[in-house]
Amino acid sequence: MAVVRLWFIGGLCLAAALAGCGQEKQAEPQRPRVRVQAVQALDFAPPVSLTGDIQARVQTQLSFRVGGKIIKRMVDVGDRVTARQVLAQLDPKDLQTNVDSAKAAVFAEQARVTQSQAAFVRQQKLLPKGYTSQSEYDSAQAALRSSQSALAAANAQLASAREQLSYTDLVADAPGIITARQAEVGQVVQATVPIFSLARDGERDAVFNVYESLFVQPPTDQPVPVSLVEDPRVQARGKVREVTPAVSAQTGTLQVKVALDALPPGMNLGAVVSGTLTGPARPSVELPWSALTKEGSDPAVWVVDDQGKANLRKVKVSRYLTGKVVIADGLHDGEKVVVAGGQLLHPDMQVEIAAQENAEDKP
Repeated sequence: MAVVRLWFIGGLCLAAALAGCGQEKQAEPQRPRVRVQAVQALDFAPPVSLTGDIQARVQTQLSFRVGGKIIKRMVDVGDRVTARQVLAQLDPKDLQTNVDSAKAAVFAEQARVTQSQAAFVRQQKLLPKGYTSQSEYDSAQAALRSSQSALAAANAQLASAREQLSYTDLVADAPGIITARQAEVGQVVQATVPIFSLARDGERDAVFNVYESLFVQPPTDQPVPVSLVEDPRVQARGKVREVTPAVSAQTGTLQVKVALDALPPGMNLGAVVSGTLTGPARPSVELPWSALTKEGSDPAVWVVDDQGKANLRKVKVSRYLTGKVVIADGLHDGEKVVVAGGQLLHPDMQVEIAAQENAEDKP
């Protein structure tokens, strides 16, 4: 009987203890603490350093105006030439024959003109005396005019033949420097085939190959600093003068020509230079690397709403910089982006935002 009482009393105590535990208030789940950064879009124009070279503003492809065999070449790549200087010569034999033939034709026509003129003078004297007819006079006059026209045509042919003969000399039309040679002595060339490339004296450009994405919009008038690669202390400044309208099929780039104000000593034609180009500014958001994560295969960030819930938001990254990324699209001013503590977050999770001053100390 005593044993039954003891079991009964123990059961009452256990029931009382369990009842007391049920009345205790359950602890709330701990919210993860995160640091956030308020979104503020600013104009961002990333500078791009490129390598190019110094080229002449005007470059001319020199070629013969007639075909033939090259018998002499007077200049080579790198030589400085003056205006009207002979650079190369063709064999003139064939064209000289044309000149001789044209001369003979002129002499023949001059003889006909002399004969026709004498006959006309005779008819001119006989007509008033009635010793000849009007028809014979008119025929003599027509023969004279015809011979004079033939003589003029022969002289024109002679002038053309002489001009063609002068084309056997390849002449520089302006002072400059020979930058390329495409033919050699003994080679038979056709008319208009380039023989030399001439970089004319005068203004110079710094030419760069730039990816198309930098010039989706027209370039600005901001000055472009240009420095010599082998000696960065040699510097010049210029402005973008020309951007090719088509992308090169070989390089996939646009050619950008920067007109230089003045060339310092040492920055000569063909020198390798580096320049800093700045693309058009666009509204962008800069965030530290720690804010970036991904959703599937797309870049994303955690955004905290006004109720303190964190959710993933896909973004478009325009540029990766040292220690930070530049977001081009996907965020709006005033939104709060998690920059630290986002490793253990999941969608619609309630978070606790750490003090802003701490966030600035450890982004």
